[in-house]
Amino acid sequence: MEILKLKPVGKDYLWGGERLKKEYGKNINLSPLAETWECSVHPDGPSIVVNGEHRNKTLKDVLESHPEFLGTKVDPKIGLPILVKLIDAKENLSIQVHPNDEYARRFENQNGKTEMWYVMDADDNARIVYGFEHSVDEEILKDAFAKNTLEKYMHKVKVKTGDSFFVPAGTIHGIGAGCMIAEIQQSSNVTYRVYDYDRVDKTGKKRELHINKALEVINKNPSEHIREKPRLVHYYPNCVREPLCNCKYFVTEKIVTSHGFAFSVLDSSFQVMLCLEGEGTVEVTDCLSKPLKFNKGDCLFIPAGTGRCFLFGKTSLLKVRC
Repeated sequence: MEILKLKPVGKDYLWGGERLKKEYGKNINLSPLAETWECSVHPDGPSIVVNGEHRNKTLKDVLESHPEFLGTKVDPKIGLPILVKLIDAKENLSIQVHPNDEYARRFENQNGKTEMWYVMDADDNARIVYGFEHSVDEEILKDAFAKNTLEKYMHKVKVKTGDSFFVPAGTIHGIGAGCMIAEIQQSSNVTYRVYDYDRVDKTGKKRELHINKALEVINKNPSEHIREKPRLVHYYPNCVREPLCNCKYFVTEKIVTSHGFAFSVLDSSFQVMLCLEGEGTVEVTDCLSKPLKFNKGDCLFIPAGTGRCFLFGKTSLLKVRC
């Protein structure tokens, strides 16, 4: 079975920068380049396969033709349940919230959006907004929205390279300026903005806010468990594996290799690999295809049931499965 290398779709949101081009090799003619959707079947930005027999097909088309690639844990009627992004926040993102599955499917005909962030790089003073400092109610929020005083209620967290954060649906949040983030999320593009720093877009207009819907989905309790708790790090002769997130939608771990490591892709789930640093090759041990090269910024989709694989190289990556 063949491993698929993916080409992302870019987004030129007004808060983005140029680092994804300069440091991660994203040859996308957008300025700014705020996000790249690395592994996606979402209609707002489907990834393209760039190698092998499925070359130039969208990942969505490939998975519709081969639903077995998703694995037995995934309902083929739903399709790929995750979306993997790289985010370059030159400026603050809006303060926003995402609905849960029940609300999003009822009102938006999409999945809800639970996500996690891995901080690939952060400026010295970089921060995120995550939840509230204290409990709030609807009247407090309405007043804050009307008077642009929401920030005084928000919990701001200083971040550093290597931090990870789990952001369940309903958590009000915002990525701050100076953060380079890898985001693993449900396959959804539902965002309710509640504050956007009074910015205007290229046409001179302020971006739309979604106050009424946000009020229906925001968790009004103070934020808890902001950083992922320290986890047991597994040390092997040629690599280190660190679990980052295990939720009902996805499982993510960070792997750092000094030489390489072997792993198996079972029938139960696909796997996605996102290269954060370095370069290497990956091959299926019982397949005649050539080893697939990858570099910093590359994203690979490995179909369920691929079997035993070997990755060679000095690299740091995120590995995601269901």
